[in-house]
Amino acid sequence: MSEAVVWLTIFVLSVFVGVEVISKVSSTLHTPLMSGANAIHGIILLGAVLVTGTADSTLTLVVGLVATVLATVNMVGGFVVTDRMLRMFSRKPARRPRGDGS
Repeated sequence: MSEAVVWLTIFVLSVFVGVEVISKVSSTLHTPLMSGANAIHGIILLGAVLVTGTADSTLTLVVGLVATVLATVNMVGGFVVTDRMLRMFSRKPARRPRGDGS
């Protein structure tokens, strides 16, 4: 079996496992899991940068740059979504009644 087929098999199986795991998560666990996912995406971004930095062919460089861009977008989007959800649960400051000017 060629190395490409092995990597493709691992990728396809990981997609199936990821879909099954994510579909079973309740909405109350979404924010903590999103924070953990952001940390994992930071590690993925670091790996993409390291692989791209050691690229020895044009194809590897292009794939590394695409991986870096996608990991960055994914990580920043995760932080934006997490921040938005946390703001939904924060208390709003009490509004002071307006005076009538007298």
